[in-house]
Amino acid sequence: MHIHILGICGTFMGGIAVLAREMGVTVSGSDDNPYPPMSTQLEELGIRINRYDADNLDPQPDIVVIGNALSRGNPEVEAVLERDLNYISGPQWLAEHFLRGRHVLAAAGTHGKTTTSSMLAWILEYAGLEPGFLIGGIPQNFGISARAGGGKYFVIEADEYDTAFFDKRSKFIHYHPKTLILNNLEFDHADIFDDLDAIKQQFHFLIRTVPATGQLVVNADDEALRDVIAKGCWSGQTYFSITDGRKSEWQIECLEEDYSRFTVLDRGEALGTLNWQLMGAHNATNALSAIAAAAHVGVKPELAIAALGKFKNVKRRMEVRGSINNITVYDDFAHHPTAISSTLQGLRKHCGNERIIAILEPRSNTMKMGVHKTTLANSLKLADKIFVYKPEDIQWNVSEMTNEISPLSIQTDLDMLVNEVVSMSQPGDNVLVMSNGGFGGIHGKLLHALEHKYSAH
Repeated sequence: MHIHILGICGTFMGGIAVLAREMGVTVSGSDDNPYPPMSTQLEELGIRINRYDADNLDPQPDIVVIGNALSRGNPEVEAVLERDLNYISGPQWLAEHFLRGRHVLAAAGTHGKTTTSSMLAWILEYAGLEPGFLIGGIPQNFGISARAGGGKYFVIEADEYDTAFFDKRSKFIHYHPKTLILNNLEFDHADIFDDLDAIKQQFHFLIRTVPATGQLVVNADDEALRDVIAKGCWSGQTYFSITDGRKSEWQIECLEEDYSRFTVLDRGEALGTLNWQLMGAHNATNALSAIAAAAHVGVKPELAIAALGKFKNVKRRMEVRGSINNITVYDDFAHHPTAISSTLQGLRKHCGNERIIAILEPRSNTMKMGVHKTTLANSLKLADKIFVYKPEDIQWNVSEMTNEISPLSIQTDLDMLVNEVVSMSQPGDNVLVMSNGGFGGIHGKLLHALEHKYSAH
């Protein structure tokens, strides 16, 4: 059997490629502008990536799996339709080949899906349950974004983005989870949703698919999620909160300001203390939800806490890319003001008075449309120096941010941005790069330029 994947370098579709290879089928795929870590993962698996061209469909594959980044006008999409080839969306293919008949644990929410699902998969692995998983990133405990697994459990990052150009339902509608984490809910994906209410409706549809014997693991602090639950819920519920134990069963007692150490509590009873490599309130929230979800399938919280003590996070989630002369370069996927603010808060509490140099590429469709422009500047204020790389296709005036935050530098040339950052850098700095794309390989360019600067001294 031969499957051909369109958009194969997307984080989700790259996982589909991994799972298909595990099935023993022939996998080919096409994409434009592939970048790590998914391109690297595919290369290591021996999967060749072609640029979009109708000739890639010769010889004819048995099925074409089409990612949601593809639309009409793409040469391979047009060829698939003209030739009447067999095609399917990625989420539907996953549901039919890997999810049916398994206990699916899904992590949903505007922020933290990748990290939370990675934590949950690692907890189940540590407990000896051999879970399958498909995650929109590469958990460093596993070194790969997806696998079939040997047990009955499958962990999935449940994305609310639409399924495909021919199926405009949210991807997570296909997954039918029995354990569902609802971490948070804000307005995002303005290219497909008109407002927050439209996203709430999709989350309501997701809840409708959870069986009565299933369980929702819900952030008690999130007002939008309360609205979703109020629309109807037919399953068990458990709540977590890192701020107010009166509203939830699961809580924490913070022991370090940067959340690198905290005690986990269930209805006020201390279950154990987590010492780990991560930092920030957002990651403590992710951990608490993962511990609660694992408990639903019988993993004792004490064991889950021990597992997270050995958790190595996900590539591109506050990943240290290198350190030159005590200048540390971080790579983070943050692409929404709330995520940016949470990341900076965690880093500030971790590094104290050391300088933070923030570099942002507003690359997501929602960012480019300017939907978050009124809150973006405020989310960056904890940084000591801010650089914004201005994409060519951005639809708003980025320079307006200079009225709200300073010092701010806006650049349209990547090499000039790198030079400016390196020239003002000094030992002890924390350089935080934020983008949901490859950002022109800026991390390597920064480290190379820093090495050149300080080796010359």
